Amino acid sequence: MARKHFKKVLLVAPDVFPNRLLTDYKNIKHITTLSSIFPSLNELKPDIVIFDYDYTGEIIEKIIRRIKINNFYNKLKICCYKNVPDQEKDSLLKALGVDYLIYQEDLVKPEKNKTLLTNFGAIFDTSIFKWVANASH
Repeated sequence: MARKHFKKVLLVAPDVFPNRLLTDYKNIKHITTLSSIFPSLNELKPDIVIFDYDYTGEIIEKIIRRIKINNFYNKLKICCYKNVPDQEKDSLLKALGVDYLIYQEDLVKPEKNKTLLTNFGAIFDTSIFKWVANASH
């Protein structure tokens, strides 16, 4: 996903939501009730709407269709946050008009891969020990 900075963001999610997804945004309106989506869209006029797929469930399809058929929202970008990828549902969401899909694994901070270095070090140490053992005999 290309990082594009949006000025106004509408977040449709439960109270508990990954903060790392929202760190770059200053003007965020967070709503937790599904019935206030369209009043909030009209009030805020956001650049992007972020839906928590697990929270909205199957109703997200109806919401996206309603947004896409209305010319008032033609420049609105739609982002969907999901815990796990599902190719069948993801392709349906893309076909309906979701611009960005973000998965929980994308938000995990990358840690330095010490296991590769540890494994390499173990192999290197083992080969040195074998060489030393063979040289001493």
